[in-house]
Amino acid sequence: MGTSASGRDLGTHDRNGNPIDTTAVTDASTIPIGLYQWKVTRRLGNVIPVPVDTLHAGFQNSNDPAGLTGQYNYLGNLGSPRMSRIFFDRKEESQFVFTDPYDQSVLRPEDVTFTNTLSPFTNLTYYKSFNNRNSEERFKSYYSINANKRLGFGLYIDYIYGRGMYNNQSTAQFNGGLFASYRGDKYDMHFIFNNDNLKTRENGGITDDRYITNPLDMAEGKKQYNSTDIPTLFKKVWNHNTSYHAFLTHRYNLGFYREVADSLKNDSIQAAPNDSTESVMPREFVPVTSFIHTLELDFNGRKYITQDDAQNRDYFEHTYFGNDSIDQFRRTNVRNTFGISLREGFNKWAKAGLTAFLTHEYRDFTLPDTTNVADQRIIKHYKENIVYVGGELAKTQGNLLHYNVLGEFAVAGEDAGQFRLEGKGDLNLKLFGDSVRLDVNAYIKNLNPIFYYRNFHSKHYWWDNSDLSKIMRTRVEGKLNSKRLGTTLRVGVENIKNYTYLANTSLPITNSSGEITSFKNNAAVKQHSGNIQVFTAMLQQKLKFGILHLDGEVVYQKSSEQSILPLPELSAYGNLYIHAGLVKNILQVSLGADVRYFTKYNAPDYSPVIGQFYLQKPENQIAIGGHPMINVYANFHWKRTRIFLMMYNVNQNSGNSRYFLAPHYPISPRILKLGISWNFFD
Repeated sequence: MGTSASGRDLGTHDRNGNPIDTTAVTDASTIPIGLYQWKVTRRLGNVIPVPVDTLHAGFQNSNDPAGLTGQYNYLGNLGSPRMSRIFFDRKEESQFVFTDPYDQSVLRPEDVTFTNTLSPFTNLTYYKSFNNRNSEERFKSYYSINANKRLGFGLYIDYIYGRGMYNNQSTAQFNGGLFASYRGDKYDMHFIFNNDNLKTRENGGITDDRYITNPLDMAEGKKQYNSTDIPTLFKKVWNHNTSYHAFLTHRYNLGFYREVADSLKNDSIQAAPNDSTESVMPREFVPVTSFIHTLELDFNGRKYITQDDAQNRDYFEHTYFGNDSIDQFRRTNVRNTFGISLREGFNKWAKAGLTAFLTHEYRDFTLPDTTNVADQRIIKHYKENIVYVGGELAKTQGNLLHYNVLGEFAVAGEDAGQFRLEGKGDLNLKLFGDSVRLDVNAYIKNLNPIFYYRNFHSKHYWWDNSDLSKIMRTRVEGKLNSKRLGTTLRVGVENIKNYTYLANTSLPITNSSGEITSFKNNAAVKQHSGNIQVFTAMLQQKLKFGILHLDGEVVYQKSSEQSILPLPELSAYGNLYIHAGLVKNILQVSLGADVRYFTKYNAPDYSPVIGQFYLQKPENQIAIGGHPMINVYANFHWKRTRIFLMMYNVNQNSGNSRYFLAPHYPISPRILKLGISWNFFD
């Protein structure tokens, strides 16, 4: 399904000899000859082949903010901030941490998919929930075209508009980008330019959880009430994040051409140049040395907008600026990486590739620099320059063993002394007719806390932390997968020293009797000087009995400091469905129900001021969990089209009705959802 840069037909392999995964394809016409996809690593632009997305099992969850297996906490509306309950799935914080909770739609450079296709490829996807006034909608498009075998272009658009089933929680997000790639023998290039525009109305959660847990107590004589009748904490508060990103990674390869026997085609002998009657063997380019350059440009802005000063003064401990003020943050980041690589495979002694690199990063942050109302426009620039040196050892060729080891050390600048050593590998075996894969992932990181943990100035929260220590993280993780058994077992342990986190430091307000009546909200960055251990074990199992399928996932987690790093001990997901092919197997149909459940724990709360999840205040913590959430759905896959219908939260009134995925933020009540995805190849 591809062609090499030298013109050889590669059959079911891509231009680098990597096999293309077509096992999920129901109708061969959905992937025409010539289509394959890949991603690139952020630092050095290494190519990582990925299977073409032809998902039909689980398609009903492809737009769920809670994730494919319900593993995320979120604020109840499409596009709202979220956080994974599975600690090992949480990404490392970026320097502009405000957009991290929007990873459902915001793409980092390593998330963008490149495509090589012989015919223009388009995917259009549309999601909708059915409610007259408060529906949610999402439109996604992806387009790719090749100018020739080496050069390709594309674009993507992702638009989310969630009105919200509760008051004052609407979201409006536009994410879009352009990308291009050139993959020649001597020169490789990948380019991305994208924009994120994220608008979120913040309601602070509902004022009383009993509107959900004990609705009869709150109905005030009514037989029923709508979700929009429930009062929320805030009415006129917004967060607006805007980002522009440019990413370019390219390399020039030195090497040689060699003749190879073409085992893919019997008629592969080519005529020699100048119309000679002598035949020649096909040639392939063997890269020996690569010179690499990667450039990242990031321009980020954030506004926290309030238009009800009296309400804010009642809720927050501090109010530094005047009425209707806007907190504004800016960040500019320029990162250049230069590397030289000795490529693997150019002779029998080069069993792995070796790369050395040098990185310079420039950061410029702006924050308000006064608490005086009259002088709130005074802005201070915080400029940082960091120099890193590092190396990478990688083996990507062959079918048995692959590994990658990367080390990086900050030799100068704000992060001087920071280092990371990361390694991962996979071993692929054939045992008793089964394909068994063992993945190992490990790292040691000594990281400087991100800038906004060290400095943050806003209307309600203000801190400068010059005494934070570096965070030492050590992790070892293994994953064993059996294709025939449908079993995946994942086990890992991590130790964290100087764990740095956001905490609610609200002050209680008491009455004359000494009883706590309310709290004045505040937040601060704290650091735990000791060690925290996290153990995780995950079992995923797929069972099939004729047309009956059962897909399950069970995760056990244990945190040694639940009061600082709270995690649910048990999380589970189950999907029971029947799957059958109709109309000569052209139409694939799945009918079923899935359930997600996690044990009670004091989950992190959410702060609109910083747009982040943070620890609840110790005096009145609220536990969430202990309530199963069930969805019923129907999936249809017809040639190039996928459709689902789903009744969401069908059991909303069962049990204690604690359908919260964040403290004081209930998810949507029972509602019908639709999704359709259509591929075009012309």
